[in-house]
Amino acid sequence: MTYAVKEIYYTLQGEGTNAGRPAVFLRFAGCNLWTGLEKDRAKGPGGCSQWCDTNFVGTDGPSGGKFSTADDLVKAVTAKWPKSRRPASPLVVCTGGEPLLQLDDALLDCLHRAGFSVAAETNGTVDPPIGLLWLTVSPKANTRLRVTRGNELKLVYPQKGVDPDQFADLDFMYFYLQPLDGPEAVANTQSCVDYCLANPKWRLSVQTHKILNIP
Repeated sequence: MTYAVKEIYYTLQGEGTNAGRPAVFLRFAGCNLWTGLEKDRAKGPGGCSQWCDTNFVGTDGPSGGKFSTADDLVKAVTAKWPKSRRPASPLVVCTGGEPLLQLDDALLDCLHRAGFSVAAETNGTVDPPIGLLWLTVSPKANTRLRVTRGNELKLVYPQKGVDPDQFADLDFMYFYLQPLDGPEAVANTQSCVDYCLANPKWRLSVQTHKILNIP
């Protein structure tokens, strides 16, 4: 399999349970919910195309490209992890677009052999590979949720036609509401705060990387 990668970079995880943890981000190109092109924002079946702010089109980002083998890709990921006198357990976050379109058994096994803990941020419409994987599922409106168990369920809120309560009984360790960014970000954040206070199973997820102005 050839892996199409938009970019690979080292930063701090900005969201969820692992917020603040250093990680290599492996952003795959492509998504199954929309093309990522501005002209297609009205065509995304999940509604997320209206507000998605991630560039996952092409392979021209920093350290991006097409990798013909899992070994080649893992070498590129490993090169981003700092060499330290006091090494920590390395984390790679597979994201996109939709990473599970490309994160297969071979790549997952290769990342594990290189010593990485592996996390994936998915829209939940594609089955994950079998293996040890920190799984963050972010459901989107008007889609069929195939992944109903994992570590984190992170719902961007509010989304038209989506009620957090419809996910509350699924098999996840943590449940997060993340304010929908954009012109209504302040009001959306208050809505998330109010919902979490009234429904304490849910936690507020803040995009700290945007506050810190880091990738």
